[in-house]
Amino acid sequence: MTLLKADPEQLPWLYEKPQGSARIRVQPEDFCVTEELGFEPCGEGEHLFLQIRKTGENTDWVARQLAKFCAIDPRHVTYAGKKDRHAITDQWFCVHWPIASREPAWSLFESDSIKVLRSIRHQRKLKLGTLKANHFSIRLRDVTHPDELERRLGLIASGVPNYFGEQRFGHAGGNLLKGDALISGALKERQRHKRGLYISALRSWLFNSVVAGRIRQELWDRLLPGDVLMQREGQSCFVEDGSAGLSDRIRAGELHLTAPMWGRGDLMTQGVAADLERSLISDWQAWADGLVQLGLNQERRAIKLIPGDMKVSAEKDRQWVVSFSLGTGSFATSVLREVCHLENEQQIHTLTD
Repeated sequence: MTLLKADPEQLPWLYEKPQGSARIRVQPEDFCVTEELGFEPCGEGEHLFLQIRKTGENTDWVARQLAKFCAIDPRHVTYAGKKDRHAITDQWFCVHWPIASREPAWSLFESDSIKVLRSIRHQRKLKLGTLKANHFSIRLRDVTHPDELERRLGLIASGVPNYFGEQRFGHAGGNLLKGDALISGALKERQRHKRGLYISALRSWLFNSVVAGRIRQELWDRLLPGDVLMQREGQSCFVEDGSAGLSDRIRAGELHLTAPMWGRGDLMTQGVAADLERSLISDWQAWADGLVQLGLNQERRAIKLIPGDMKVSAEKDRQWVVSFSLGTGSFATSVLREVCHLENEQQIHTLTD
């Protein structure tokens, strides 16, 4: 098998390839992200929830610094999600701190690049993925074809492909290469974190392949017999059963078609839809079989991503600010790739979490 096919640039655009370009993340303040937990910590318990504003820092590095400052095992510092390094991010961390009588002096932990915005106790630790949404404010510099950019921004409000972003696959597809070697037995990776990255890259690529195939075959919003649908709010799925009005609800964004997150067990899709999904990953059958052998279970993910609270403003000539919110697990770059070509995004990926 050749991995040349696994080039993220070959994924089709929903609204055709954009002609315009822009630069992002020229400065950290050009890419701002705020995490929304979706719940309020209760104010008591053994765990300290910290809302930290970090500028130009790696999530894991901040977590290690917290552990060092608190003189605790790094395993007792958790976070809800990794965030871009070349950015300003308001992010939640959690420190296991059962000493109720005192709290660390966070002002001594702060630096020019790290600020503790809030500290509050909670009864349970913060787990990875425990987020309702991420809110983005992104500056586009040196915009070309501004008329096209404005038109495309209007289009993406109705949805874009929910691709896993290029950073999932590593610089030059490195995570895919390592994942392929892991599946074939050529690589023995003992570090759990790295092993997880490589496996996730393969699984994500299979998902992207199914989404790309539906777009190429003009099946993006077309309901097939046996398709699996997901409600826009929530993760519960059901199989197409011939009920009236499903296609209208898909076009309205109330329901989303889904694609597989490959693993052990039968596909949830049936009939025509299942046959389509199997055909679309046929070039990567060894990866699909390997994921099954690793014991991952079949899951589903919506193929459409609808940005929330979309706002656009022109700061000055050839410079725009785009803001929107996304649910956890979705990629802002998958939204922006439908708007314009991001000239300096590829090298940034080598610097992010």
